Amino acid sequence: MKGLLGLVNLYEDETGMEPLTRQRPLAAVPFAGRYRLIDFALSNLVNAGCRTVGVLVRDKYRSLIDHLRSGKEWDLARKRDGLYILPPGYVANGQCQSDVENFRFNLDYIYNASEDFVVICGSRTVCNLPLEQAFQYHLAMGADVTIIGRERPNDECRHCLSTDEAGRVTGVCGLAEPGPDDVQPLGFYILSKSLMAELVRDCAVRGGCDFFADGVLHHKDRLKIQVFRHNGYAARIDSVTGYFQSQLELLHPPVWQELFFRYGSIFTKVKDEAPAKYREQACVRNSLVANGCIVEGAVENSILFRSVIVEKGAVVQNSILIQNTRIGANARLNNVLCDKDSQVAAGRCLNGSMASPFVVEKGIVI
Repeated sequence: MKGLLGLVNLYEDETGMEPLTRQRPLAAVPFAGRYRLIDFALSNLVNAGCRTVGVLVRDKYRSLIDHLRSGKEWDLARKRDGLYILPPGYVANGQCQSDVENFRFNLDYIYNASEDFVVICGSRTVCNLPLEQAFQYHLAMGADVTIIGRERPNDECRHCLSTDEAGRVTGVCGLAEPGPDDVQPLGFYILSKSLMAELVRDCAVRGGCDFFADGVLHHKDRLKIQVFRHNGYAARIDSVTGYFQSQLELLHPPVWQELFFRYGSIFTKVKDEAPAKYREQACVRNSLVANGCIVEGAVENSILFRSVIVEKGAVVQNSILIQNTRIGANARLNNVLCDKDSQVAAGRCLNGSMASPFVVEKGIVI
């Protein structure tokens, strides 16, 4: 059966995302008013026809489990197949040190799946991909591995790959000027189930820690590794600044429409809440406001998640307020990122910049 088994690998570097990942994994970080980062990975998979999806978790995953539940919102609550949470495989010291160990620990799950091919992804990339087209490209090219990537950004050299004119990976980019065929991987790649098992064992024997770098790219000379180029919108969430700026990009309608509708819908956990309420003195311009919000002040070029309260006289500009944030009367915020359950007291004035937003941590009162 030439189907796709989806694997969401949550062994991701969260260094640049503190403090947002202090109490949650990167996959559970809120995005765009009512979504979590993992929603984009899961939605891309199910839109491509994946009916079996395994999520390899690492730590701090209580909020993630609460969000995913049975997988009903992604049509993965099934009697057969569906959504699987794959816990970490612990080594001698009680810690699961790498995604290679977790893949090896869960090889029986991968073997027992009826699909012949695997698509592996993380939660770092926010995009809406033609994943089914990428799979057909993989089959047509006779590739061992197909990596989905985009043109290398001029200011980005990390994790980028060099390719030849036919799209085959030839090496890893250094600090040199970008070439015309260089690509930045988007964290999605396709390979056969049997090849994946082979690479996992080989990588484990050699002591590799990163399956993509030490398993896949290590064999770039032996394997036919092709790149499927995605020319649409994609954002890699590597830092708090990037996270902040990527969300504000959604205030441009073409970006928002492409991200949420181009190749299929983006699904998330449904919460039955009342529509947002705008009081008599509310003034809202160019903003995304989720259900359950109560707005009495002024909001401009901002994103308000569910159940945010902006009291009378408050001014919120170029800011992101995550769920249950409360902004006191006559407070002023500009380029501010407020995490869940935070509060800004009446009359406070908080200012950041697009390059360095002022961050109010989860549950903090200022």
